[in-house]
Amino acid sequence: MKNAIILHGMADSREEYDGHESDNHWIPWMKNSLESMGYSVSTPELPVPYAPVYEAWKKVFEQFELSEDTILIGHSCGGGFLVRYLSENDIKVGKVILVAPYLDPDGDHVPEFFDFIIKQSLVAQTRGVTIFVSKDDDQDILESVQQIVIACDGVEVREFENKGHFTLGDMGKREFPELLNEIV
Repeated sequence: MKNAIILHGMADSREEYDGHESDNHWIPWMKNSLESMGYSVSTPELPVPYAPVYEAWKKVFEQFELSEDTILIGHSCGGGFLVRYLSENDIKVGKVILVAPYLDPDGDHVPEFFDFIIKQSLVAQTRGVTIFVSKDDDQDILESVQQIVIACDGVEVREFENKGHFTLGDMGKREFPELLNEIV
């Protein structure tokens, strides 16, 4: 069976975190769309997303079975998590899509979370890595994308205009057909 795991990003603050980060933005729409096409889709709620700890996220993530048919999608810090996890683990997975991936390039938000070296051959462990980035996103995101592109051979970048950080507030809708088309 085709399966996908969608990882949410980092919540802005403890006060804004409602306990359901995986229900935000386009994630529920994407989950429903993929399930209607026969995919098994997991959207785990990662612990303490306003102050993420890599080992805690890893513990949750490793509860899921990964195979060469598993599609991994990560938004923001969730995308950064996938880059680290794949860099540190020699596993084969299916397509990997990083939506506005965040790696804390200045090291001023969650430096321990991103204390790793991006594996140059990371793409070879997958059926392709695609980054979705909007030209009007924050500088930290644009720098994170550059770090990944420079470090990894063969990453595909899809640039957008006026999508911001690919949040409901920036996009103005929950539907994300460009991402769905990239998957199927």
